[in-house]
Amino acid sequence: MKEERGAILQRRTKHDDDLPDEIVLDILSKLPVKSLLRFRCVCKPWNSSIANPNFIINHHHHHGYVIHIPRYIPVLLPSSLPGSSHSSDQVCTLACDRTFETISEFRVPFTFQSGFPHFVGSCNGMLCFTSSRSWSNVVYLWNPSIRRFKRLPNSQLFIMSLGIGFDSQNNDFKVVGIPRTFAKPKPPPEVEMYSLSSDSWKRVELGISWRPNVVSHKFNCVLRFPFVCGHLHWMIEMIEEGGGQEKHDTSMILSFDVNSEKFKELPLPDDEGICITKCVTSYKGKLALIKFGNGTQPHVTRCSIWVMREYGVIDSWNKLCVLSIENLTDLIGFTRDGLLIRKSSRPVSTNSELESKDKSVLIDLETLHEKEISTHAKYGFDEATYMESLALLDGTNVISY
Repeated sequence: MKEERGAILQRRTKHDDDLPDEIVLDILSKLPVKSLLRFRCVCKPWNSSIANPNFIINHHHHHGYVIHIPRYIPVLLPSSLPGSSHSSDQVCTLACDRTFETISEFRVPFTFQSGFPHFVGSCNGMLCFTSSRSWSNVVYLWNPSIRRFKRLPNSQLFIMSLGIGFDSQNNDFKVVGIPRTFAKPKPPPEVEMYSLSSDSWKRVELGISWRPNVVSHKFNCVLRFPFVCGHLHWMIEMIEEGGGQEKHDTSMILSFDVNSEKFKELPLPDDEGICITKCVTSYKGKLALIKFGNGTQPHVTRCSIWVMREYGVIDSWNKLCVLSIENLTDLIGFTRDGLLIRKSSRPVSTNSELESKDKSVLIDLETLHEKEISTHAKYGFDEATYMESLALLDGTNVISY
């Protein structure tokens, strides 16, 4: 940072009323991205300062929004059908994180030869997409606030489960992918990791003991794989064989430290309740677990929500609440004010036919009050926290549009 401040100081005319470099940089760090892109043209010192990785890190903390990324059908463009390969028709909506009022909309600027954009995750202003086709290894990074994107070099593996995180020690974005394996019994999953700074993939060892009698395993993809406390997380649900021919279900949370590039297994909460499936996500910056089960009434889903108050400590798992949700069709994720879901409404008679439409609902986790939210989404969509950022400002094979 001293070199950065010195560069500004050397180019400025010395006057008693000049602002100190620290104040200049602090003012710049609070400006929106569009202004900073214009100010890069003011002078070379400002250009180099704005592109400096330390400045980019300081800047991204000042602007936070919620971004709605539609699944299958783009928002406001019902003419694009599920399975369409026309990714340019896909529209993302930037909305206020409390009122969900639309701030702006922008189209996905890249296309896939097959399938439609599948949202991987959002991290420090960077969005990650891959193809909806399970056999594709095409991955894009995209920063809509500066209108730049980058296609990653192809992985050696056909990756099924992707997550994006940020290495705070090296100021580096990393994408971690785990492919599907078909061998029986199931071997430990192979892992590849992409580093933006090196612009390359590499193999990463799992490095933890793998259960020897696993005959099948799957990654629960109900929600995106969360990046919490510097770690990416996957919920792996497995079937193990016992001493005889009996089989039983088991599960584990796989955690990856993007700084050290090491895996570990995190303990699940001690809960005897019966559940159909479970997934990991994030809630207010903490790791969260959702267990799904059948409710006491027809068409009711029981959701037990757990939060790990102290990361990595099994005794810190806390059952936040238990929800009974009628006609649940999709789980979108947590927002600052609750759990966002999609649920089907009661059938309505239209042209002598009964028609049921989905609606977006925000559930307050303290009062359990349900509030319908207008998102203009006819079908399901993804939701993620988004911050304006200068990430991907420069680099190899970065495309501006």
